[in-house]
Amino acid sequence: MQTRGWRLVLAPRDAPSSVRRFAKRARQHRLRAALPWLIGLAMAALLGGAVAIVYLTPVLGVGDIEVTGASVVDPAAVRRAAAVPHGTPLPRLDLPGVRRRVEALAPVRSAAVTTRYPHTLVVAVRERTPVAVVPKVGGYTLLDGDGVAYLPVEVAPPGLPVVRLAQPQAGDPTTVGALTVLGALSPVIRAELVALVAESPTRIRLELTDDRLVIWGDATQNAAKVRVLERTRIEPGRTLDVSAPGVVLEK
Repeated sequence: MQTRGWRLVLAPRDAPSSVRRFAKRARQHRLRAALPWLIGLAMAALLGGAVAIVYLTPVLGVGDIEVTGASVVDPAAVRRAAAVPHGTPLPRLDLPGVRRRVEALAPVRSAAVTTRYPHTLVVAVRERTPVAVVPKVGGYTLLDGDGVAYLPVEVAPPGLPVVRLAQPQAGDPTTVGALTVLGALSPVIRAELVALVAESPTRIRLELTDDRLVIWGDATQNAAKVRVLERTRIEPGRTLDVSAPGVVLEK
């Protein structure tokens, strides 16, 4: 048994006009029916090509890493930390990953990472702000308000007090106590401060000019301790204990 096959047969030129019109309408109907599919295929091909160009080629690849907000940290160090190869397509970048790598740099408190088409990755860094310096061999280390010792310097910047800590670290109770006391000191006391020494959370003391010493104790009742210290004259070489501000002892 033979299977009947169908094929398009054009009406011959000498066919009646009605036959030719019918054949023409049939062809137009088939074209209209196929047109949406043809357009869809063409659009899919164009879209697929565009996606491939954007995501798989360096047409929109990283050509420059722009670093803003960097004054202490070296912009080159930020670019190395970003670890983005030249030509990486911008849409494929792991921006949160880049941000985390940049924020791992000690002087960087936070970072924002964005793209600027066609070829630029922008890294905006917010650096840590020093509130004190910690002495170390050969110089000092800048200390920020979170207790992060983040940048070695040879000379203490003007206006930054000295805080002596064995191991400064964010979240460390001794570091937190020292910074709490430092923040509570009045400008008058800070002007006379040589160093704030914290051996433990309960053993904090102030070294003042003229070899004067203030036993502070822990980081509680700071306002009362400041008032006592401002109202009490300490002779050179003497020690004042304000750890219990209701009972002040001088040695």
